[in-house]
Amino acid sequence: MNKPAPKYRRSFGDLSERALGFWLLLPAALLLGLIALYPVLRLVYTSFFHLRLSEGPQATFVGFANYVQVFADERFWGAFWNTVKIVVITVPGALVVGLLLALVANLPFRIKWPVRLGLLLPWALPLIFVGLIFQWFFDSQYGIVNDLLMRLGLPREYWLIQPTLAFWAICLTLIWKTSSFVALILLAGLQVIPTELYEAAEVDGASRWQGFWRVTLPLLTPAILVALIFRTITAFQTFDIPYAMTRGGPGNSTETLAMYIRTESIDNLDVGYGSALAVVLFVVSLVITIIYLHYVRGGDE
Repeated sequence: MNKPAPKYRRSFGDLSERALGFWLLLPAALLLGLIALYPVLRLVYTSFFHLRLSEGPQATFVGFANYVQVFADERFWGAFWNTVKIVVITVPGALVVGLLLALVANLPFRIKWPVRLGLLLPWALPLIFVGLIFQWFFDSQYGIVNDLLMRLGLPREYWLIQPTLAFWAICLTLIWKTSSFVALILLAGLQVIPTELYEAAEVDGASRWQGFWRVTLPLLTPAILVALIFRTITAFQTFDIPYAMTRGGPGNSTETLAMYIRTESIDNLDVGYGSALAVVLFVVSLVITIIYLHYVRGGDE
């Protein structure tokens, strides 16, 4: 007489790959929703209220009035275009410098740790500390930059007092700080390129320059895209370095959007309007991320 097959309790091993992935990701998704999604939703909610703490804790619903005020605010547009210019200048600058640093660090050194340490140090330094260091570098009286200019017979420049020079000083500082981060990502991409491809290119008569354009650059494109998206988003959120160097001055010539959000929310205690500004910054970052994901998915097809 045949015995009935024993009944086993359903376990994770019985789930499909999609169902298993869902249950494994669920705790992380709930945690992400708690620490990321809720603050964003709360920020959006607050942006529809007039909430100025200097007038009391009472919040008055005003609908889209804060957003109308944002797009009619000349100071917002000034900070926005300052931020856009920082992105346009520092992101390509950091990419070019970071690529050069990555290529140098990828050379066959016998002792590689000093080179890798040289890449890690600028990235590891706190942003506010870097801003204070370069504020001293560009000081009109005691700075190293003016000292070098005067040794070369060039006139002294008032870097952090003149609007254009202050803006370029901030951009140079940002490129120095962020190029090491880009270099670390690109160095990781360089190290996974098989050496056999370079050997095959040499056999076919390709020069080193042709090997760079035909082998290195195409295979490094995914790492470049990753570096660009992270660098672009952080560039739009630039705050620490210009705040430490110029406080947004002279005037508002170096004020970024993140600095203006801080001024309205903390200095002026206008939480409602500051929230609307923050939502605009969030939307800009989200659009950049969507464009990036579109290109990544297009490249995978």
